[in-house]
Amino acid sequence: MNILIVDGNEREASERYTKMGMDTQYEVYKKVLKKFSPSNYNISILHPACKENYLPFGVSLDDFDGVAWTGSLLNIYDMSPSIINQIELAKNLFTKKNKIFGSCWGLQVLVTAAGGKIRKNPKGLEAVVAKEITINDDGINHAMYKGKNRVFDAFCWHYDETETLPSNAKLLASNKKSEVQSINFDINDSSVWAVQYHPEFDPIWIAGLMEQREEILLKEKIFSEKKYFKEELNFFSNYKNSQNKKNEDKYKDLINLNNHYLELSNWIKQLKN
Repeated sequence: MNILIVDGNEREASERYTKMGMDTQYEVYKKVLKKFSPSNYNISILHPACKENYLPFGVSLDDFDGVAWTGSLLNIYDMSPSIINQIELAKNLFTKKNKIFGSCWGLQVLVTAAGGKIRKNPKGLEAVVAKEITINDDGINHAMYKGKNRVFDAFCWHYDETETLPSNAKLLASNKKSEVQSINFDINDSSVWAVQYHPEFDPIWIAGLMEQREEILLKEKIFSEKKYFKEELNFFSNYKNSQNKKNEDKYKDLINLNNHYLELSNWIKQLKN
């Protein structure tokens, strides 16, 4: 079984993570997928935002059974060459027989390639924690959410949201900040699951992201005071050694990693079918 990870970021964005000693977004994804994949699954990575000829010699898109699309710092409506590359790649993958999972930017690329529309969220930045994501009746019956609590929190970071879904897409979950938190649709022989949040992130990685973007989080009023930012940062940085029952309960959906990763582990199981 062959899985492809599509890195949504340009090189400079990935270097911001490595300079802070963090994994890149595609490395985060690879570690999580390896955690849930049998040992005989092969994982490859493409970087269509970094170079024009991103497909290695001898590699075909027909070779992959599953495709996972990472987050990104890009905004789809800017339509730069690195964005257009990814939209065209998605359209090409839609002509193959595969199963695709997109997180955040991944959702936005897949929605756009399938005929939907992305806009800047009029409600502003949704960051660090997407609160009270609620699975609807279609979502409850969908394999992506098998075993998931009907209402849950998830890690996130996005300025943009889906304004118009592709014609055959089905909405699976929403919250007050973003109506479209997850969807699925089939196109040709390709099956797409996509979420606006990040089930691949863990608390320690998100703590690194918070450190990197502290100024933005305070400017955007994600935290009303710096002390609340520090409190959340300290908890995520040290959650494994926490003795704070109140915070453990508050962030239970985020520190129970098997539950937090559930959408991805369910997707891996579907690749076998």
